[in-house]
Parts: sequence; structure tokens; C-alpha cells
Amino acid sequence: MNELKQYTYEEVRNSNGKSSTKIVIQNKVYDLAEFLNEHPGGEEVLLDHAGKDASEDFNDVGHSSDAIALMSKYLVGEIVAEERRNVKVQQTWSFDAERNKNGNESGVGLSVTVIAGAVLLGLLAVLYFLI
Repeated sequence: MNELKQYTYEEVRNSNGKSSTKIVIQNKVYDLAEFLNEHPGGEEVLLDHAGKDASEDFNDVGHSSDAIALMSKYLVGEIVAEERRNVKVQQTWSFDAERNKNGNESGVGLSVTVIAGAVLLGLLAVLYFLI
């Protein structure tokens, strides 16, 4: 089994710049130097978080499951056990997130809305011609 290199927050803070841009997300250390020019939000966003824990901001943005899968390419280590922080893991959006606990879709579906609208228009037309 391949163990990840252990980093302290001080080591992460001291290794930022364009040649080595380390960022902590959920206690994992990523070197994003090669990804700076590819980041859809621009390299400035990554450079602003270089040497820091960016977990909260990363989660707030709501990255796709594809973006999260891409992260493994840049994983270089993890924070030492003594310095790890409790961080909320990001939930990616999916169709299943729109379902409630019973497996039903939340809200009224489009087809129900269209049918109800058609019935209402039909009733209004009948009333119009009867009066």
C-alpha cells in the first residue's frame, strides 16, 4: 500500500508559488501548480488559497463530481494526524438529491402541472361558452 506523505500546516504554508502551489482540502494536500492555468475559475483563486486550508471555500463553490475526481491527479499528501481538522465533506449535486426519504421527487412534477393547467383551461372554456 502506498502511504501518502505527511505534511504540517507550516510545511504547506512555506511551499506556495507558481512552481509549488500546495493547498489543503479536507485534510488532503494537493499541489496544483500544474493545474493553475487550467482552473475554470482562474489561477488567482488557487493562488489566493496557496499554503492554506481551502476546504470551506472549496465546499461553498459546489464543485462537480468530475472536478472532485480530477483532484486525485494532484494529491501529494495529507496533514499529519495531530493537525487534522474536522471538515464537512462536500456533497455533490445529483438527481437523487432531489428525492426525499421515501424515494418521491420533491415538489410537483412538470407533467402534473401541465395536466392540471390543461384541465383548468378546459373548465374555463366550458364555463365561458355556457354563460
